[in-house]
Amino acid sequence: MSRVGNKIIPLPDGVKVNILKDQVDVQGPKGELSSPIPEGITFKVTDDGILTIRSSESKRQKSFHGLARSLLSNAITGVNEGFKKELDIVGIGYRAENKGKMIVFNLGFSHPIEFSIPSGINIDVEQQTHLIVSGADKQKVGQIAADIRSLRKPDPYKNKGVRYTGEKLKKKVGKTAATV
Repeated sequence: MSRVGNKIIPLPDGVKVNILKDQVDVQGPKGELSSPIPEGITFKVTDDGILTIRSSESKRQKSFHGLARSLLSNAITGVNEGFKKELDIVGIGYRAENKGKMIVFNLGFSHPIEFSIPSGINIDVEQQTHLIVSGADKQKVGQIAADIRSLRKPDPYKNKGVRYTGEKLKKKVGKTAATV
């Protein structure tokens, strides 16, 4: 029994849902998203919210049941409230600067790195060392934050680089001088 799939998705005010044959279109104050519907899964709008129904009790249907419900729930939350990821840039001389549709990073390389901001995503640069990636699509926000982090991953010896805010890093001990 899928516990996630059986939960009713609450439908907040200002969010419109249009259920089609193979996808669900969601419109809200933060934008418009569509969520795919796997084969054998149907959605039903009730007074309490949206109910996810599966056609059979097979293992595949049970897994798609929870997945479809989670994807639609994330789409509804995204168009209503939005999602955000915060990143910190740590290191002497490491910084970011917003230039229109580009973010320019100075991360200790011999050249600055230009990162273009995709549509539907907003990146705010605060104090040159703190970034906030926000948008309606949870997957897209997480992927852009991971792409920015991969520009200069935190060094395990000095902990310099780009990291998520609140991320715990394990610092490694460097080499010790050889004793004779």
